[in-house]
Amino acid sequence: MQAFQLELPPPLTGGRFFGVGKYSYLVGAHPLPMIQKMVESMSQLQKEELQVQDKEHRKGCRGLLYQQVENLQEKVFIHAEEVNKLRSEENALLQESLSQLQLEVAEKNAQILKQELEVQQKMDCLNEVEQRLNDSLRERAKAKERFNFRLWESQQTIASLKAQPPQIKYIVKRVEVESSKLKEALNEAQSQNRSLEEQVGMQSQVLKEMEQQLQDSRNISTWLRSQIQKYESEVERVHREMVEVVQTMKDEKNRAIEDAFMQAQTEMKAVHENLAGVRTNLLTLQPALRTLTNDYNSLKRQVRDFPLMLQRALQTTRAEIGEVVEEVRNTNHELLCKYRRELQLRKKYHNELVRLKGNIRVFCRVRPVMEEDVDGLEVMNMVTFDPEDDAVLHLYHKGKLVSFELDKVFPPEATQQDVFQEVQDLITSCIDGYNVCIFAYGQTGSGKTYTMEGMQGNPGINQRALQLLFAEVAEKALDWEYTISVNMVEIYNEALRDLLGKEPHGKLDIKLCPDGSGHLYVPGLTEFTVKSVEDINRVFEIGHMNRVTECTNLNEHSSRSHALLIVTVSGVDSSTGIRTTGKLNLVDLAGSERVGKSGAEGSRLREAQYINKSLSALGDVIYALRSRQNHVPFRNSKLTYLLQDSLSGESKTLMMVQVSPLEKNTGETLYSLKFAQRVRSVELGPMAKKTEVVSFPPADQMELDSRSSPNSSPGASSGRPGSLRKKLQISGRGKSPPL
Repeated sequence: MQAFQLELPPPLTGGRFFGVGKYSYLVGAHPLPMIQKMVESMSQLQKEELQVQDKEHRKGCRGLLYQQVENLQEKVFIHAEEVNKLRSEENALLQESLSQLQLEVAEKNAQILKQELEVQQKMDCLNEVEQRLNDSLRERAKAKERFNFRLWESQQTIASLKAQPPQIKYIVKRVEVESSKLKEALNEAQSQNRSLEEQVGMQSQVLKEMEQQLQDSRNISTWLRSQIQKYESEVERVHREMVEVVQTMKDEKNRAIEDAFMQAQTEMKAVHENLAGVRTNLLTLQPALRTLTNDYNSLKRQVRDFPLMLQRALQTTRAEIGEVVEEVRNTNHELLCKYRRELQLRKKYHNELVRLKGNIRVFCRVRPVMEEDVDGLEVMNMVTFDPEDDAVLHLYHKGKLVSFELDKVFPPEATQQDVFQEVQDLITSCIDGYNVCIFAYGQTGSGKTYTMEGMQGNPGINQRALQLLFAEVAEKALDWEYTISVNMVEIYNEALRDLLGKEPHGKLDIKLCPDGSGHLYVPGLTEFTVKSVEDINRVFEIGHMNRVTECTNLNEHSSRSHALLIVTVSGVDSSTGIRTTGKLNLVDLAGSERVGKSGAEGSRLREAQYINKSLSALGDVIYALRSRQNHVPFRNSKLTYLLQDSLSGESKTLMMVQVSPLEKNTGETLYSLKFAQRVRSVELGPMAKKTEVVSFPPADQMELDSRSSPNSSPGASSGRPGSLRKKLQISGRGKSPPL
């Protein structure tokens, strides 16, 4: 309700008043005129005070009347709500009772229907029994008729025989003979009669049983009919009770409605009486009501405009918040992009630092869990990966989580193509004259041969590397002329064997180059020049045929030797005369194994001992390189001696560590990962590119032939007639490249 402000008369001017009660004196005026003015002013003030009191009284009455009207309206609204509530409650009760009665009736009907079905089944059985009884009776009647007919025939025969006159003796004898036949017929008829009587007795017994069953069925039918009548009477009684309950509830509802209606009428009468008095009072308050109406309309307009103002304010606030959120999102996106860019740069600079320092790059590949690993038991995966960093993996060993950081980690779902994409840049650098070595290390059955050689339709690094070299050579065919040659050797029981030779079981030796460069070569090693994929497949087929593999408890096709695929790429730039020679060593090491687990015996035990010895020698070389010892024991094993140029300076080396995620192999996995971390910390020094300048005769360019015979030595190419060679080593060294 709008509050009104009392308007006071304007203040009187002409001086200040002093005094008490009705008498005041104005300072600085004559006594009599000032007293008269003061009296007039007092009378005027009294009139105004009376008007103000009248207005206040009217305002109070008007507020009281409005308050009474509001109270009466609230009472009417409350009574209407109570009446509606009573009606809704009664309707709900009635509906609930009615639904419950309907459910009971439905259950009774279902029971009656079930009983009727049972009665129908009994009646069907009874009809079937009666039908069978009638059939038996008919058959019995027919048999009896047949028997009576035969009996009658027999009697007729006997009567005819008796009626004949007596004859002479011989005729009497004949009659006696004939009478014996008749006696036999009579006996047979009597026996048949007895059998028929027995059948009749049996049929009578069956008939009695059928009549007893019929009587039982009739008794059951009578009992079922009595039960049906009982259920019908029960249903009628329940129906009558339901009707009575519904009628009682309707009567109670009507009485409650009438009582509520009478009470509401009495209250409404009082309300109407009060409203009549209010109307009379309201008629005297029309001006005040108009004022209130105007105030109310103004407030109503303000209230009507308030949602629009609030909506505008909310839209403005939302727009501001959206702008702030968008700014924050853009800022976060920029920061995320910067973070990813910095992360890529960090990896790039780290790889560049590794390249400059000459560290051995170490990748790790985790093989998946195979079907033969499960063997009907639940297998736990003990290796987990970091979703934010693809160079970190974690191993659960003896209840502890051990983390390892390498250059790259390949999960079990990584494909051969994914692995090759990471190493293809390293492979192509051999075309530029670098020595590159990629070797797979790990326990038996961890997937080394699969990674290096692959399988039919899904080749590994070896075949993909040669295909990549063919593609790179084809792109540079206009300016360069390349020759790609391959050797395949294996180290079996510390014996070096040529897998491509005619006698693969013959032993070869590793010797120093006679040119004094310090490089190693293998005299008598068979070399094939390859130019296509068909050549590669033929070479691999010969090498795989000659390689030694056996079955152990850990692997069905365990490699029992270290296999090396040596690819030499020689190229000459026809325009500048620069010649490059690069060598790519692809090594599939034999798997380390525990003799107790692998079950090796006899020759297999001897093979395992040689394999573990050569891998131990590789670990000693890694330790010596890591600790920067003056002497590195390369000659302790044929493997380390052959890989000397790949594990020392002037080379790019990649170690692919193969591990198993199975719980039973956590010991070997832990050892392999620790060995990989030690290898990763080895610095080989800066890589050197093998190049030299070839000067051609000015008259005509000679056609270069980089093919060499299997028995040629590394230094034989330097003495070729018709060309002057001046070795130019970019790294500042004058060593000639090995084959």
